[in-house]
Amino acid sequence: QLHLVESGGGLVQPGGSLRLSCTSSGSSLDYYAIGWFRQAPGREREGVSCISSSGITTKYADSVKDRFTISRDLGKKTVYLQMNNLKPEDTAVYYCAADLQILSDDVPSREDEYDFWGQGTQVTVSS
Repeated sequence: QLHLVESGGGLVQPGGSLRLSCTSSGSSLDYYAIGWFRQAPGREREGVSCISSSGITTKYADSVKDRFTISRDLGKKTVYLQMNNLKPEDTAVYYCAADLQILSDDVPSREDEYDFWGQGTQVTVSS
């Protein structure tokens, strides 16, 4: 069983930056593709970014391209989401999710392909 924990959320002004972390308290994340999703009040959860277990393949939603960067630190069992030039519309609860993809360059794009989810971390972008 994989237990995911997100951290790094908070309140930031428009144009500011935050770095979210997704860690595992148990098994290593090395064999999992990781996705970041977010859900704003009154809206459905949407995919933000994802990274393959190999770290080679990354994908981004159009709304965050060139502003967000996903990366993984294999030794620290952590996946990061660096968020720059944040906008009020980025305000949401951010979740990380994992799908077992051993030594794969594939990245699941659908939410229902991910088997393990964290509890989420709140990101608020406001002046």
